[in-house]
Amino acid sequence: LTPLSAMGVEFQISEGGAISIPPIRTEADLAKLKGAGEFDAETACPFVGEVLGKLREEVGNTATVLGFVGLPFTLASYLVEGKTGTTSGFAEVRKMREEQPELLHGILSKLADNIGAYACYQVDRGAQVIQVFDSWAGHLPKDQYETFAMPYQKQVIAAIKAKHPETPVIIYMAPDVHSKDGGFLDLLATTGCDCVSLDYTVDFGEIRASMPSDLALQGNLDPKLLRDGPLDEIKAATEKILQAGGHSKHIMNLGHGIEADTPEPHAKFFVDTVQNFRAS
Repeated sequence: LTPLSAMGVEFQISEGGAISIPPIRTEADLAKLKGAGEFDAETACPFVGEVLGKLREEVGNTATVLGFVGLPFTLASYLVEGKTGTTSGFAEVRKMREEQPELLHGILSKLADNIGAYACYQVDRGAQVIQVFDSWAGHLPKDQYETFAMPYQKQVIAAIKAKHPETPVIIYMAPDVHSKDGGFLDLLATTGCDCVSLDYTVDFGEIRASMPSDLALQGNLDPKLLRDGPLDEIKAATEKILQAGGHSKHIMNLGHGIEADTPEPHAKFFVDTVQNFRAS
């Protein structure tokens, strides 16, 4: 949500993680959003650049510094709903898709311009890889996904590549009604990204065999397994994924965000297992 502040959108996140945003549901609301030429990440969120710069200094060549940003459909979901849409089944977004599709396209287009600029700002300030997320696009049926999500994913990635062609881009979509079990992975692979991040509902080896050999994959240990263990099962599942990934074009990671109550020793054990692994 960070780039929203640079678009003139004020939002609140409670201690419990609840999000509150003045909803964008009319042409007048859309007109208030800052667009290309007005969007200034350096002024609105300088702390992002400062943190990236400090991270680069701190880690040197021992680790890669990633930048992160949500993709247009996911951010539009927050803007239209005025909150996290999962509690209502994204009712307001669905209503706008059906009754005011041009308004939704206007929101998505403006978001795509600004998100592309925001991602480039992160690279300028030290990010070596950009990971983009369309967390909520997986609830869309395929035809709706291809209309309201995929074109804007491509627009953002093209903007990054136009300014920083050598910067790798990773794309991730959370498992949802239509995206779980690899539902949209073939489409994600055509967005212009360098790497597709897999969720935990798919078998890594099966997906590796079906994807282009020059496309990198990331993932995909189940974060609930990491949280709950036991350690021998974490090790076995991790090594199975690593073995399927082979020697290249694989970034080991979880298949979703880490659970907040994951024991720190479990996380360390996972990292150690990955770093000690040698593919046979």
